[in-house]
Amino acid sequence: MGTSPNLFLDTDGNGYLDMSELKAALDLVGFKIPQWKVRQMIDELEKDNKISNKGKLTSQEFQQLCCDLKSKDVAVTFKTLVSKRENLETIGGMSEASSEGTTHSVRHEEQVAFSDWINTNLGSDEDLKHLLPIDTEGRTLYEKVKCGILLCKIINHSCPETIDERAINKKNLTVYTKHENLTLALNSAQSIGCNIINIDAHDLAKGKPHLVLGLLWQIIRIGLFNQITLENCPGLVQLLKPNEEMADLMRLSPEAILLRWVNYHLEKAGVQRQVTNFTTNIKDSEVYTYLMKQIAPQSAGVTCEALMEPNLTKRAETMLQQADKLGCRSFLTPNDVVEGVYKLNLAFVANLFNNHPALDKPEEPLELENIEETREEKTYRNWMNSMGVSPYVNWLYSDLADGLIIFQLFDIIKPGVVNWSRVHKTFSRLKAFMEKLENCNYAVELGKQLRFSLVGIAGQDISEGNPTLTLALVWQLMRAYTLTILTQLASNSKGDLHPIAEKEIVEWVNNKLKEAGKSTSIKNFQDPLISTSHPVVDLIDSIKPGSINYSQVLEGNTDEEKLTNAKYAISMARKAGARIYALPEDIAEVNAKMVMTVFACLMARDYVPNMGAKNANNSE
Repeated sequence: MGTSPNLFLDTDGNGYLDMSELKAALDLVGFKIPQWKVRQMIDELEKDNKISNKGKLTSQEFQQLCCDLKSKDVAVTFKTLVSKRENLETIGGMSEASSEGTTHSVRHEEQVAFSDWINTNLGSDEDLKHLLPIDTEGRTLYEKVKCGILLCKIINHSCPETIDERAINKKNLTVYTKHENLTLALNSAQSIGCNIINIDAHDLAKGKPHLVLGLLWQIIRIGLFNQITLENCPGLVQLLKPNEEMADLMRLSPEAILLRWVNYHLEKAGVQRQVTNFTTNIKDSEVYTYLMKQIAPQSAGVTCEALMEPNLTKRAETMLQQADKLGCRSFLTPNDVVEGVYKLNLAFVANLFNNHPALDKPEEPLELENIEETREEKTYRNWMNSMGVSPYVNWLYSDLADGLIIFQLFDIIKPGVVNWSRVHKTFSRLKAFMEKLENCNYAVELGKQLRFSLVGIAGQDISEGNPTLTLALVWQLMRAYTLTILTQLASNSKGDLHPIAEKEIVEWVNNKLKEAGKSTSIKNFQDPLISTSHPVVDLIDSIKPGSINYSQVLEGNTDEEKLTNAKYAISMARKAGARIYALPEDIAEVNAKMVMTVFACLMARDYVPNMGAKNANNSE
């Protein structure tokens, strides 16, 4: 393995690598593994008695771990290639880890499906005429994303108005302006909940296939699932089971809601079959055939003729021809159906739902308060998912109720702060309630260790999903993360390690504006002037001189002008490299909590001028 990372990371000089330093050591030798997976590895090492000292690794034990990881990578790749060789393209030398023997397998069917989806949904966009259509095999996809325009457009298709079009460089592109577009796309993708750890603009500029496909899937998936809400489809109320509240349904994952939707229509059609997955259950095309017949308008002429075909591949083709009558022949080829490719079948069903839910609206208007996700809840949820927590957070309160997501966030904010031996990672059938409550009590205890203000908040409040008190904890997690990153960057820049306070951020903002000769300043994060976005755009222009087109900045005298300015400001901040989660409304309405994060992220950007997603997440 060469020089032992212990020489660099054995900070106390005891000859051992502490478990808290393991992720940094693995990063150093080319294994880019998320913090939660590293933690899982530590548990397994201790459980299997593969280390001689609890919580510590010798140099030899670390080298053996690296050999095991390398062997595992090769084995997984070989197994996948053997089973699906005709659909996989193996990409070598595509990352820092590739020199250690890692390869990346790119699914040909995903390449084709995503390219077709892009052609179908964005083909008429005037700004993309020079890029589209992508060839039917999708081989030019990786070249087409390199300028950043296409990625920005895909994000806006999935989550409208995430990116202000005025911020996108569209003409006379240079290497520099393309890089700006890619930075804007990545930071915007992160803000909608994409996990982009270990991806930066340089990776996309090189068109690394596995990274491009991974990012595209996340963006497309988010867009497909965004429409599975009561606001978009009040008819979801029809999927309720006896004695079930609407809130219970909305706590389910989008996949679970789609399964219930399919089964609802199968039952209405008098079909005995029910589905539990979108892999093995759909391979014979029967479920899809019955489903489309049930949800199709009569005028569409959808039939069940596919069921007459004994050959499964030909049957799938006939079924997809029926989907074409509904305008929904997206994502799938006949082979994808027969092989049960999870991602693409899930996307196919979500697209069917979004276009033809065939659910009767309730007779009485629905009270959406406390059922639909608020803007604040969505912002926090997107932040958590972008951190790479597992499992994916779909509904803030129920998904945090066992404490496991919260522990992962604590571990990201301050690695090593969580004593994982105290955490229930799985739950027994009889003691689950008490085990989850114990987790939540420990989570509150950790918050107090980190000096969170948790007066009146107990573990039971988190376990029961109390909205007000859960949000109070989550906000402090997000605030602590933001200030921790800022403190680390400031200490690296100045060599002076001390926690950054909010007062210092205000002082920095005003000093930066004054040094650049700007006339704006702020008193605090509640300053009414912030609603115009003028201090924000001036600050961006101070950090990156000449980046703001001031002809686009309005006076901000009306609510409409304030929101327009805020949209431009946030997109320009992300384009400059700031990883901002706040929404335009947060600035226009002067939401002090989120305004603080905006200025803190700009301050962090100023400390690391070339900061990309990969570097920004090294602490994780």
